[in-house]
Amino acid sequence: MDRREFLKRLSTGTALSAVALTGCRSQANSSLPSNTPGEVPTDKMTLRTHPTCGDQVSLLGYGCMRWPMMPAPDGKGDIIDQEAVNRLVDYALAHGVNYFDTAPPYGRGQSETATGIALSRHPRESYLLATKMSNQSFAREGLTGKELYKASVQMYENSRKYLKTDYFDYYLLHNVGGGSGIPFVQQRFFDNGLIDFLLKEREAGRIRNLGFSYHGDIKVFDYLLSLHDQYHWDFVQIQMNYVDYRHASGANYNAEYLYAELDKRGIPVVIMEPLLGGRLANLTDHLNEGLQTRRPQSSIASWAFRFAGSFPRVLTVLSGMTYLEHLQDNIRTYSPLEPCTDAEFELLEKTAQTFVEYPSVPCTSCQYCMPCPYGIDIPSIFSHYNRCINEGNIAADTQDENYRRARRAFLIGYDRSVPKLRQADHCIGCGKCVAHCPQQIRIPRELRRIDAYVEELKRKGGL
Repeated sequence: MDRREFLKRLSTGTALSAVALTGCRSQANSSLPSNTPGEVPTDKMTLRTHPTCGDQVSLLGYGCMRWPMMPAPDGKGDIIDQEAVNRLVDYALAHGVNYFDTAPPYGRGQSETATGIALSRHPRESYLLATKMSNQSFAREGLTGKELYKASVQMYENSRKYLKTDYFDYYLLHNVGGGSGIPFVQQRFFDNGLIDFLLKEREAGRIRNLGFSYHGDIKVFDYLLSLHDQYHWDFVQIQMNYVDYRHASGANYNAEYLYAELDKRGIPVVIMEPLLGGRLANLTDHLNEGLQTRRPQSSIASWAFRFAGSFPRVLTVLSGMTYLEHLQDNIRTYSPLEPCTDAEFELLEKTAQTFVEYPSVPCTSCQYCMPCPYGIDIPSIFSHYNRCINEGNIAADTQDENYRRARRAFLIGYDRSVPKLRQADHCIGCGKCVAHCPQQIRIPRELRRIDAYVEELKRKGGL
């Protein structure tokens, strides 16, 4: 089904016979239903063919941003759990997943090394490796011209070393669209000649496919696509899910437009954030019920993955799978893919319309804002707040019959999710995190808002 047919079907507006998609109850259902089948196929993964290089790419791609962590032996912070990563990579490869996406900043700078260790234990031809030119931090530090070029080339060489590879299957200009927009992109890649270096690396075969990942200013997206005839982008990575498709907020742009522009140029699409930072893995009870009534055997998360995979230009859909059960569920979803039907597209659009009415923080837990110089666990704070919104545990009115229960759930859950010394009340508003956020969240403002809400709950009596 092509995009035109999809949009025609989506706009028919037929009424839903499922339960009403509004409201919120006290307990949210698990994103993995208890009756999820136990078998995980090893030979049924849906593959997509890259139209120019011929790669057979697993529709499920492994996003290596959120590898499992554990306390460092010296007690100073956390490190990636390498044994857990090895097990996840082995399982993914054994069940048909062959695309692995990482970047220098992922996992607080540890992801490339951990990913390289895990993958290098397997034949190089058994997997496709993607990483990125993440030189935005160098540009923000004031490096310009030759300094920025030199630091960027060193980052590229370090990626090859950490990932234990002589070549990259997919290489991206990372996180374009932030900062000052087009001038920032020109500073990072064009004014210093870095794009010429990357093109020569592609010509030499050390980069097999060159593309970019987009967040933010739509003018940057359009600008880079205007250069397609010159640079011949082999693929582009965008944020797309059934909410952002037509209801993007913050720094995101409607994926309906992004996908259409890539589709008409024949550029393969890589999808990031199909679960919107995990927020589409488990919705309110009423929204969950609407989806589970239609497909009782499927997880809530599987709906988002089926949506993203149903677009024919999509090459792979990335998922940061920290836990084995999430990896298994996603493998089932794509082994093989069962594309969304007309009625299911309509149901997801209705679900999205209701979802955007909830005042959540558009955080995807990417960790780019970390570490905070004052020790605040920014992603965990936002994750707890968003989870409580989904579960109906935002206490608004003391006269509400569920006020005491919601208040207790929020405060106890907050202390369990975020250590007291890392909670929002310790933010001094330095703003260092803001420049690193691809969603362009005004982080200090949101932390102040959440802290004020916490203090209000505390003033209103015991649990």
